Amino acid sequence: MSQQQDVCEVTCIHKDKVMRLRKELDGSRSDRVSDLFKLLADQTRVTIVHALALEKELCVCDVCAVVGCSKATASHHLRLLKKWGIAKSRKEGKFVYYALNDEAVRQLVKLTFLHERSKEGQADQELAE
Repeated sequence: MSQQQDVCEVTCIHKDKVMRLRKELDGSRSDRVSDLFKLLADQTRVTIVHALALEKELCVCDVCAVVGCSKATASHHLRLLKKWGIAKSRKEGKFVYYALNDEAVRQLVKLTFLHERSKEGQADQELAE
């Protein structure tokens, strides 16, 4: 029995597609997107971003309670998110509130969690059958 390979059996470059994509896929833009995904690859940060995607804004104490971390840890992650322009902050009296500053990141995170929930639903359906 032969195993199917997931590669082309012959080499044939589709020049029109390759040239169009090379123009479209800017290397520096890919670098920035890669850096964004690296930033969001941290479980604590992605949890914070997800919480901020679901709630308009949260004070640092609320972030700590949601994530289950210290103020120092939450502040560290929030500062990184702010430095990258993903989050913004405002001070009101003795409280510091954070909110997302990037609608595209909000949608990306919400869509990713929705995708995961739909996969879980499929797994639940398969188990029920």
